[in-house]
Amino acid sequence: MSTRPSVNSDGRRDTISTPTWCVPATVTAQPDSISPTSSGNGTVRVASRLNRFCLCPQQELKAEATFPRVAAAPLYIAQPAFEAMRDTVAAIHRVAALPGWRAAALAEAPASAAHDPGYPGVLFGYDFHLGGERPQLIEINSNAGGALISTALLAAQNSCCRELHGVAPAQQADEAECAILDSFRREWHQARGDTPLRRIAIVDEKPQEQYLFPEFLRFVALFAAAGIESVVCDPRELQGDAAGLTLHGQPIDLVYNRLTDFYLEAPHLAPLREAYLAGRVVLTPHPQSHALYADKRHLVRLSDAATLAALGAAEQDIAQITSHVPPTQRVTPDRADELWRNRRRLFFKPVAAYGSHGAYEGAKLTRTVFEKLLHEDYVAQEMAAPSMRHAVVENEVVELKADVRCYVYDGAIQLIAARLYRGQTTNFRTPGGGFATVCVTAG
Repeated sequence: MSTRPSVNSDGRRDTISTPTWCVPATVTAQPDSISPTSSGNGTVRVASRLNRFCLCPQQELKAEATFPRVAAAPLYIAQPAFEAMRDTVAAIHRVAALPGWRAAALAEAPASAAHDPGYPGVLFGYDFHLGGERPQLIEINSNAGGALISTALLAAQNSCCRELHGVAPAQQADEAECAILDSFRREWHQARGDTPLRRIAIVDEKPQEQYLFPEFLRFVALFAAAGIESVVCDPRELQGDAAGLTLHGQPIDLVYNRLTDFYLEAPHLAPLREAYLAGRVVLTPHPQSHALYADKRHLVRLSDAATLAALGAAEQDIAQITSHVPPTQRVTPDRADELWRNRRRLFFKPVAAYGSHGAYEGAKLTRTVFEKLLHEDYVAQEMAAPSMRHAVVENEVVELKADVRCYVYDGAIQLIAARLYRGQTTNFRTPGGGFATVCVTAG
C-alpha cells in the first residue's frame, strides 16, 4: 500500500483575508442560520467564521478504497484553544505522576495494572469539545485509534487550508508520523536499552474485521520504512514460553496493543498477559497506562479541586485542569433523585466501556434505563457543547458536531485531529461525518 496518498488536482482555493468563501459550484445557497460570530471585543473569530463559511471539501483518499469514513470538511480551531488543550494535557500528566494519584488509581484497578513496565505507553487520546468558552475534556483513551488515518488526510489537505497551516500539511503529516514512530522506539529503548527492535505485532481481536484495519496496514508501512518488521494478528495466534512471545514460531519483541480488554483478563489473552507480566515482551499501551489515565472515574477526580489538592497537585495545575474538565460525579443509588432531576444537562458514561458504547445523553434517557444505570458502574458528566462545522453533503449545507482528539505521548501532543458527526455520540455513520483534519488559526 502507498504510505502517502496523492493529492487530487481539483482542490479549491481561498484565503481568510477576503469575504468570499469557498463554495462548490453546485451549491447555490447557504442556510439563513450561517452568520458571523463575534468575540467579546466585537471582532469575528477566524476559526468560527471558517467553520461556518468555508465549504471546501476535505480531500478524499480515493486511492484507498477500504479507507474508513472521511468527513466532508476539515475543522478549524483557534490558537488559544490549542494552547489550552496542550496545557491541560501537560497538567494532567503531572498530576498522574503524583504518588497519591497513582495509589488511588491502582487501588481501583485489577492486578495486572500493578505491574510497572517502566515506559508510559503510546498514543493516548485526549478528547475535547470546543463549543463553549474554553475547551472541555470529555474523556481520555489509552489506545486511541485513527492517528495514521489523520496523517494521511493531513497530507492530502486542500490548497485553501495549506495557507492556514503555515507549514505545508504534508510536512506536518511527516513530522507527526516521525513523532509517533519515535514514541515506539522510546518505549522499546526504555525497556530494552540498545538491543535492536526487530519485530512488532499489531494485535487486535479479528483484526481484519476491525473498522480501523486500514490503519493497521499503515502502521505496517510506517514500521517497514524504519527497517522494522511488523505483522497484524489476532491474540489467539500468539504463543508464549520461557523464552518469550512468538507468532508462528517467530519471536515478537514488541506488541502494539489495540485490544479493548484493557487489563488482559480474557482467558485467550493468557500467553500475552503472562509474557508481559514476566517482562518477556514489550507491550504498549499497557494495563497500568489505562489505569492511570483512561479510567473514566478519573474524570470525577480531575473535575474536583479539593480532591486534586488532597492528592498533592500544584495550584496552577488544579486551576488549569478544573477549568477544562466538566464537573463529573459517580452514578449511585443515593444520588438518584438529584441525577434524575438534573439529567438534561448530564451525559452518562460507563466506566469500563469505549467508543461511546453504553453512553447516554441525559435528555434522551428513559426512567427504565436510568434505574438500570444506578446499579452499574457509570459516571455522569456535565454536558460540554461540541463545536459545529458546516459542510456540503449531497449538494446541501449541513451542520455537523465535532470532537477534537489530541494524540499524546508522555504528556506532549503529537497530532490533533477531529471527528465530525450527528447524533448524541461520535459515530462513523453520519453522511458527511468521519475523520477530519484540524487547521489551527491565529484567532
